[in-house]
Amino acid sequence: MTRWRDGRGELTVRPVDGGGTPVRVPLEIATSYRARTKGLLGRDSLDGALLLSPANSVHTFRMRMPIDVAYLDRRLRVVAVRTMPPGRLGLPRLRARHVIEAEAGAMEGWGLRVGTRVAVVREGQ
Repeated sequence: MTRWRDGRGELTVRPVDGGGTPVRVPLEIATSYRARTKGLLGRDSLDGALLLSPANSVHTFRMRMPIDVAYLDRRLRVVAVRTMPPGRLGLPRLRARHVIEAEAGAMEGWGLRVGTRVAVVREGQ
């Protein structure tokens, strides 16, 4: 099982078809209960993405912006992607082990969709 600690890193989005150049995105990593609970609350924007782990569902109560949410399985493959407006409760995804959050519309630009594999590299590794 993949384990990370709170901090910063980089998310690499690999194209589904295996061709093309991987997209690299600045990443905040939230693994502690406190960091996962805070998430994107109170923010007006996000540079890159936020990884919540472990997680299989999210909510957007008290958020100021709509977000894209990608649910990842244990192999870091995307099993679902949703855009959620503020004030919503997302349904848990049974196979999901991690969640990536980003500003609404960002994931489409990265080519992140169901079946996409991602990689996470912590800063300093």
